[in-house]
Amino acid sequence: AGIARRLVPLFDRVLVERFVAETRSKGGIMIPEKAVGKVQSATVVAVGPGARNEKGELLPTSVQAGDKVLLPEYGGTKVEIDDKEYFLFRDTDILGKWQN
Repeated sequence: AGIARRLVPLFDRVLVERFVAETRSKGGIMIPEKAVGKVQSATVVAVGPGARNEKGELLPTSVQAGDKVLLPEYGGTKVEIDDKEYFLFRDTDILGKWQN
């Protein structure tokens, strides 16, 4: 909740924190960092109010803080706050939302 008060995304942007990559296999073997793929799932930390359409009507973002989402392999803007890595994506760049 603290980060959401410090950085509020604008328009239809969404601030996410990627899941931590597994560094051990199921059998307990350490996996080298270079062999670990980029994690494409993240938790939404904060969202902007939304974008406006041609009529000036506000279109709210499709996700909310706390949602678990699927990200594209590339893209997003990296933001470092208090030695933690976050990423800003446009709402339309997010591929999907995980169901609970």
